[in-house]
Amino acid sequence: MSLSHYSPLISIGHFHCYNHQNHISPPSTTLASPPYLHQRRKEKRSVITHLFDSMEVSGVDSQGKEFNSAQEMWREEIGEEGDETRKTQWYKDGVSYWEGVEASVDGVLGGYGHVNDADIIGSEVFLKTLLQERLVNVGANQHLVALDCGSGIGRITKNLLIRYFNEVDLLEPVAQFLDTARENLASMGSETHKATNFFCVPLQEFTPAAGRYDVIWVQWCIGHLTDDDFVSFFNRAKGCLKPGGFFVVKENLARKGFVLDKEDRSVTRSDPYFKQLFRRCGLHLYQTKDQKGLPEELFAVKMYALTVDTPPKIHKTRSRTRDNRPQIIK
Repeated sequence: MSLSHYSPLISIGHFHCYNHQNHISPPSTTLASPPYLHQRRKEKRSVITHLFDSMEVSGVDSQGKEFNSAQEMWREEIGEEGDETRKTQWYKDGVSYWEGVEASVDGVLGGYGHVNDADIIGSEVFLKTLLQERLVNVGANQHLVALDCGSGIGRITKNLLIRYFNEVDLLEPVAQFLDTARENLASMGSETHKATNFFCVPLQEFTPAAGRYDVIWVQWCIGHLTDDDFVSFFNRAKGCLKPGGFFVVKENLARKGFVLDKEDRSVTRSDPYFKQLFRRCGLHLYQTKDQKGLPEELFAVKMYALTVDTPPKIHKTRSRTRDNRPQIIK
């Protein structure tokens, strides 16, 4: 899945669990509330959490058809659970679409090759911050390895990853893209910074080597996976990270719910949809950043840094002197 257009003619719908009828009112401005009011608020939050967890969000497909939930959409696309024939066809159709795309920057970016620089700059700023925070010994003879998922023609490896990692493995199911990546990277890097392995394997079938990677970079490809295969991939890949390692997921965002692209067989998910799936994977949201500088007619793009370990909580201390000072009650 590459950059995708957002059509203003398509009505995305809204979350079933959040509209004007069941919106939670803001807390009372009084200094105290009866216990039963706190209980009611807790129950309302619980209902909303439950609905998000079951993905009861509405969405549409690229032909304008509306769905009441993600489950309804997946049933229509791949059948009931266990229908491997239809799911196999879903993935086959997606690869077939990309096999008909030119193996160039403009091709893999859906005709928007001119956004390459903005994309790489945004990714680099995000990556540098993460490397400094997560891998504190970078530069002290540490051998860093990355996996580029949905690598296409090697655009991200060539322009970003190979400069920060000693080895980069590329994972791409479209053979012509991977062949072009080999050519593009043949003269890139050095003995200490190089593209090492080229895996022509679909994401949903790939199991990375245990404990090999410092960073697993997943950009504009996870939308091709069903929800169950999304979770299955990350569960397999968690054990392939080194201590301190992390995932970066960079993807298009639907404004609400989801948008199914019937042509390339991909789903653009909303931010809450992604976060619900991350929770199912047992991953922790370490940091996020919005991509800037893309044309307004495209979907918004967001970067997520995800960890297996729980991010440390910051404990704020308050001085006793400050506590005793008169304060304005807001």
